Amino acid sequence: MDMMTPWHLNGWEFAALAFAALLVGFSKTAVSGANTVSLAVFAAVLPAKASTGVLLPILIAGDVLAVLTYRRHAHWPTLWRLFPAVAAGVVGGTLFLVWADDGIVRSSIGAILLLMAGVTVWRRRTAEAEEEPDKVTTRAGRAKARSYGVLGGFTTMVANAGGPVMSMYLLSAGFRKLGFLGTSAFFFLIVNTSKLPFSAGLGLIDAGSLLLDAALVLFVVPGAFLGKWAVNRIDQRLFERLVIAATVVGGVQLLLP
Repeated sequence: MDMMTPWHLNGWEFAALAFAALLVGFSKTAVSGANTVSLAVFAAVLPAKASTGVLLPILIAGDVLAVLTYRRHAHWPTLWRLFPAVAAGVVGGTLFLVWADDGIVRSSIGAILLLMAGVTVWRRRTAEAEEEPDKVTTRAGRAKARSYGVLGGFTTMVANAGGPVMSMYLLSAGFRKLGFLGTSAFFFLIVNTSKLPFSAGLGLIDAGSLLLDAALVLFVVPGAFLGKWAVNRIDQRLFERLVIAATVVGGVQLLLP
């Protein structure tokens, strides 16, 4: 990756990345999936592949804040079922990044996000009753966890876009707001941390990108506090609509030239 530091950016570009970093903090503690907008901003300001390496440490900082905020609400049986499939998806995403160019990365992830949003809306409109989180122990629930896990691992490795995929899975499994946020917080802290050696090996993280991260991570903290304040003022139905809307917005932005 070409050396990328704060000095390579003009004022407007840095301001856009700072806003995106603030939105990462907000999404981690309030509306998971909203950071697809951050992903699109980073990909617009920086080269698409390089943006994933810069964004990853910022996401991890947001994950740490989310875990500190919602650590008592995680549903660990769901997490243990997801991790093996996610690992397979991360490996597949790494192989994809070896040969894919920026255009393929952007269009592939955008299409996947829109597909997942459409499937989730359809499922919620046709379901007679919400499933409880424990129902992931059924055969159908395990199959769904594996399919979402592989897709989530692939998208999070390719473009840090696993948030919407896992949001769709947790919503479809019937998680309420705090359980949703607690489970996703631990999930992404573990998964994003495990991606560091893969990203470094691909040359997506270097001294320059980490220097830019050091300047941007300061904006994650106020975003997280803003999200913590907002989450108690958002009802469940609005919360779910915001998650789906953020997924659609992020997917459309990635498909735009």
